[in-house]
Amino acid sequence: MRILQIQGLRALAALLVTIFHARLLPGGFIGVDIFYVISGYLITGLILREIESTGTLDLNSFYQRRIKRLLPTSVFVLFATAIAGMFVLPAITRESLGRDLFAAATYISNYLFAWWENDYQNLDATPSPFIHYWSLAVEEQFYIVWPIFILLLARFGKRAIFFGIAISSSLSLLLSIYQTQSSPIWAFYSLPTRAWELGFGALLLFIPDSFWKNRFVPWLGAIGIAISSITFNESTAFPGINALLPVAATVALIGSISIWPRFFNDVSNNRLSQWLGSISYPLYLWHWPALVLPSSALGRPLRIRERILCILLTVILAHFTSKYIEQPIRHKKIAGKKIYLFFVSTTIVSLFAGLIIASTASSTISVQGTNYKFNLTKVVQKPSVYDDDCHVNYGESESGECSYGDTKSKVTIVLFGDSHAAQWFPTLEKLANERSFRLISLTKSACPAVVLPRKDQGAFKNVDCNQWRLNSIKRIKELRPQAVITSSFQYFTPAPGYSDKNKWWSDGQRELLSLLRGTSERLIYISDTPRPERDIPSCLASRDSHSCDSSKKSPVLIIDGFERIDPTPWLCTTYCPAIDNGYVVYRDGSHISVDAALYLKPQLEAALIAKGLFS
Repeated sequence: MRILQIQGLRALAALLVTIFHARLLPGGFIGVDIFYVISGYLITGLILREIESTGTLDLNSFYQRRIKRLLPTSVFVLFATAIAGMFVLPAITRESLGRDLFAAATYISNYLFAWWENDYQNLDATPSPFIHYWSLAVEEQFYIVWPIFILLLARFGKRAIFFGIAISSSLSLLLSIYQTQSSPIWAFYSLPTRAWELGFGALLLFIPDSFWKNRFVPWLGAIGIAISSITFNESTAFPGINALLPVAATVALIGSISIWPRFFNDVSNNRLSQWLGSISYPLYLWHWPALVLPSSALGRPLRIRERILCILLTVILAHFTSKYIEQPIRHKKIAGKKIYLFFVSTTIVSLFAGLIIASTASSTISVQGTNYKFNLTKVVQKPSVYDDDCHVNYGESESGECSYGDTKSKVTIVLFGDSHAAQWFPTLEKLANERSFRLISLTKSACPAVVLPRKDQGAFKNVDCNQWRLNSIKRIKELRPQAVITSSFQYFTPAPGYSDKNKWWSDGQRELLSLLRGTSERLIYISDTPRPERDIPSCLASRDSHSCDSSKKSPVLIIDGFERIDPTPWLCTTYCPAIDNGYVVYRDGSHISVDAALYLKPQLEAALIAKGLFS
């Protein structure tokens, strides 16, 4: 029997996720957690009712129903997205497009995306149009193991089922809390760290109705959803302990359905909510490609009017997909062998389609309106410190030896900072070889030399950054170099409590200056490079070059005490070009390319000579 209020909750969950990805609600990603609680509640209820009425569970029929319910719609959207991607996305993206289609077709896309470190809450300029299939993979994996688990517990009675669900959910929650801190990517994507959310929904079936009779319970649930949606954001550590709020709120709302206030029933049971609830599955599947493909094709974030139009497109696509694919197939009687044949055949076709699409990728880019061509593989190449394991990554707090140039020279220069310092490494390494000095590279991803308190986000942990910085400064003191050259990305988000970003930045520079004072005769700070508004190689692959000349000059934010070098005049005139002197200036949406760094060697060398080096 369909519960109207749950259909309303489905509509809410789908809308929350959609408007989150449209960047209209910071915490709307909790819609996925609402879906999980609903799924755990409904699926476990179906399993228990069948066991109680027949004494067993027909696993064959269960899996067939799940395949009919989920697979046709997901495969249709999968192929439609792939075809659209082939037409609207540049050839350079086809390798990742095919790879991600392959992943989505394997039903373990959540683990593959985690392995490839696709951060769902902080996606880059060209995100995968298939990445949202991770949550579908989690549910599919749950549907495979959960009925077998319940069936085994049922041999020992209903009490054993309750304790089995309670214990497994508790262990999953503890693992989720732990791994959200130790390995946030895996915590976000994996079934063991998400299973407790579905388990909490299942536990609802064992809580007596009398428990929910307090009229404040549905209001608490609604408030919990509202608080999560408004106060959570991309930097919120998730799932872990934070996911308890939306999960518990959803549990409270489902448990108290019988005493919902009239307003709640009116909102959830009206025709619009019921319609949105009925199309919530295809709505979820369509919303992400409908937002991502236009943005990727344009090479820039969508404007608010464009995002609203994409949401309307999503609803239209979801309606017709539900009407002509999801509902007809779901209710059609199909022989079991045909269902499994469809499952196997679509999986194989999807896998081969992914491989074929990936094979059509090209790394040669011809820029529109010009005769200029470039090799993408070469342009996106990172400085060699990345390959040498000398650019410290997340979770690490100490740099290696990382000595370059004339390693026996008595003259030592240290490069110190984050990836915006590392982008100057090719220039400095070439100078080190030509001028016979030893270059020590001390750089770490997302960890500026400037002492900035920041909130943990995804794999970034502020404590690791602070420890790496202290270890690096300790080594600088031991080296006593002739110069310390530092640079930092200056657009980080301040930690909570800092209302004045300029003060936050200048305070951090003062702290850095005090830590470095006395370690070297020359403390040189290279100001941040211009900030691209787009991923420049992707933009050049799909737009004319002038459309990509949109990088903004970075202000010089350097306190007295450091010797300043401003590279902006080297990279910009009245505007900041994407292509200059036969090379692509930026390798992504943030860093200058290796070619740009090498081309600017004379300018940087002259600036360092003016500061008293190489005399």
